[in-house]
Amino acid sequence: MPSTPKDVLFSQGVAAAQVLPFFARLSSCLVGMEACGTSRHWARELTKLGHAVRLMPPAYVKPYVKRGKTDAADAQAICEAVTRPTMRLVPVKSAEQQAALALHRTRDLLVRQRTQLVNVLRGLLDEFDIEMARGLHHPLRLAGRLSTGEASEVRMPV
Repeated sequence: MPSTPKDVLFSQGVAAAQVLPFFARLSSCLVGMEACGTSRHWARELTKLGHAVRLMPPAYVKPYVKRGKTDAADAQAICEAVTRPTMRLVPVKSAEQQAALALHRTRDLLVRQRTQLVNVLRGLLDEFDIEMARGLHHPLRLAGRLSTGEASEVRMPV
């Protein structure tokens, strides 16, 4: 396994479609990657091929970049950073862990958007002097009352 940046096995770009065939031909080695949207998928695939994979947060790789932000400069910085014993790594999550995390993130997004929508609705109704109590169930109740004409206590514009 390479232990220093001078043990770099390959320094050319590889097309995405060729990543797995490329690594399948290599003997087991240390692969350093910047943690991003697809890095955990690639880490799982490369681990299946027998490689040791280390994921690093982009903020921790940045200090190792010696010149402008390019893919080549980033790759060289990752190569140097991955060998540091004190480098903080991002754990490689299983597909099940990733799916659970995606579910939680999606639910969180829906809750935030629902809250934003209710707050916008409350603000718009205020412009027509229609008051709506705070809380998520009030917009539905108010809409039902308005649609059936039961909202006699609601002040409507003239």
